[in-house]
Amino acid sequence: MANTASRTHEEHEQSGKHAAGHAQHGGEHGGHDHSAHVARFRRLFWIMLVLALPTAFFSGMFADIIGYTRPDFPGVDWISPVLGTVIFAWGGAPFLSGAVSELRSKQPGMMLLIGMAIAVGFAASLGSSLGVFDHELDFWWELALLIVIMLLGHWIEMRSLAQTSSALDSLAALLPDTAERLVDGDVEQVTPEDLRLGDIVIVRPGGRVPADGEISDGTAAVDESMITGESTPVTREIGDRVVAGTIATDSALRVRVTAIGEDTALAGIRSLVSDAQSSSSRAQRLADKAAALLFWFALGAAVITAIVWVLVGRPDDAVIRTVTVLVIACPHALGLAIPLVVSIATERAARGGVLVRDRLALESMRRVDTVVFDKTGTLTRGEPAVQDVIAADAGIDADEVLALAAAAERDSEHPLARAIVRAAVEREVRVPEASDFRSAPALGVTARVDGAEVRVGGPALLADENGSALEATTAWGDEGAIVLHVLRAGRVIGAVRLADEVRPESRAAIDELHRRGIRVAMMTGDARPVADAVARELGVDEVFAGVKPEGKSERVAALQKQGRRVAMVGDGVNDAPALAHADVGIAIGAGTDVAIGSAGVILASDDPRSVVSVIELSRASYRKMRQNLWWAAGYNLVSVPLAAGVLAPVGFVLPVAVGALLMSASTVVVALNAQLLRRIELSPEAATRS
Repeated sequence: MANTASRTHEEHEQSGKHAAGHAQHGGEHGGHDHSAHVARFRRLFWIMLVLALPTAFFSGMFADIIGYTRPDFPGVDWISPVLGTVIFAWGGAPFLSGAVSELRSKQPGMMLLIGMAIAVGFAASLGSSLGVFDHELDFWWELALLIVIMLLGHWIEMRSLAQTSSALDSLAALLPDTAERLVDGDVEQVTPEDLRLGDIVIVRPGGRVPADGEISDGTAAVDESMITGESTPVTREIGDRVVAGTIATDSALRVRVTAIGEDTALAGIRSLVSDAQSSSSRAQRLADKAAALLFWFALGAAVITAIVWVLVGRPDDAVIRTVTVLVIACPHALGLAIPLVVSIATERAARGGVLVRDRLALESMRRVDTVVFDKTGTLTRGEPAVQDVIAADAGIDADEVLALAAAAERDSEHPLARAIVRAAVEREVRVPEASDFRSAPALGVTARVDGAEVRVGGPALLADENGSALEATTAWGDEGAIVLHVLRAGRVIGAVRLADEVRPESRAAIDELHRRGIRVAMMTGDARPVADAVARELGVDEVFAGVKPEGKSERVAALQKQGRRVAMVGDGVNDAPALAHADVGIAIGAGTDVAIGSAGVILASDDPRSVVSVIELSRASYRKMRQNLWWAAGYNLVSVPLAAGVLAPVGFVLPVAVGALLMSASTVVVALNAQLLRRIELSPEAATRS
């Protein structure tokens, strides 16, 4: 429904602001009110449907149209009026209140069109039942079906707009539930909200930093990917700053709190997400204009009809024709034209691994001319993988270097260690037993393997051993790869190249987007050499490297200022502001809850080819929406003049019953046309199939 959609989005926006306030104060989010709103219309629809069936069955006009004999018993004539009055007062209440709101705002649309039709239909039907008007105006059955169909459309629409998660709550969830604060040498458990500037907190291996701060003791590899997008843990030591929500992967830290509450980086990202979401929720829809035009068309036609029939000396016909125009002008089909397409489209999308949270995003995707992919976790797997292994001389081969490295790293929990061990398993290399395992932050690992000391690490390890890097690894470093050298008994015996692994489907997705004339950009927090290496491999058109979270939304805004319609695809907290700011935000389903909460479309799989599916679905849905709108509006453009009696001079006047029946038939046509969307195949493979 058209203006219903606008009102729904306003309610949704207010709900989001309510959620933001609660997230800041640790309360419950406001999403429950929206769920209750959806439940209310579902309940209203089913109750009104039950009441509408006997209303229509015992209606004399409906019996004449269908061709059956209505049961005859005392009081039968009052069943339809009584039930119809209940339906009007109860089921029609949301539309009547919406009509009043549109009148007050001086923005007539669908709600006013519906409200006018059911009010006129009720008044005419009641007058007919009381003998004031002609029996031709007995619209109880039409009134009941009209309200039921409109409630169905409203329920479908509200359900399609309901949020599945809260981005702001997901951001808050990145903080640990408790923090360990040092007080006079003792450790006490407190909540992050209880921390004050200058407090010293302990962050244990694998634990999250509870607040922004500066390391006062310790060195650790810190996973900052949810904030910076950098796929590799970064070494942080005394004097370095750390951000709330990041993870100390391998060693304990002591952190002096330097920012709390709304001053933290995480709160800043939350603010960016909130602002971008609220600023992107005011777009108008196709049916808004159609409903507004139809309102003035119906009202003008009714006035002209009344005047003309009175001038020709037939005031009784003036009442019948005017009421008929106003009732028929309320388009059942227009009320379902958009919601039904969206409902079927989102269902088809879900079966194809595409979850649509915001129908505006689905509608907008067809016009996107630039797709910006986050690198880490989107085009790549978001975790390091071994790309190459070399040996220092002919006395040892690459498999043996990998086996020794895996043996030394097997007891480590570091992501690079896991990648080396995984590569040894995949290559079916026999890994010997190791003992005396030791891990030194920033240096690497040491273990005894087959009686010899084996060490694995980066440049700091080579400096510690006075060793030299293998010549072949210089090119690896220039390409942004991670280089680890393997030493046995103090001598360099080989090196391992690691990098964030590119998804095999990424190239196919980008090629298909190019085939559709869509420009592809990549945005990442990684350094320029890393980003350029991935971009060359995938054929990306434009690269933004070393971009911070606030920078990502700024880059999206800059592209939009160039006149581009931008879809942003990402999976991390650092992508959330950009996802919310883009014309369409698409979250990889394997990503974080906050990325999902900030996006209008969610890919349940981690296959980037699904982006192409979203584009195809958007274009197909838009075609169906336009077809349905033209059919619904076209019916009115033809039927209203006929109902008004424009062909009366040649002896034809559209009967009231026939007009009402055709109006219901138009709804069937719209529904059947929407069903054709079910033919679309939305699997990633189908999206890139030539």
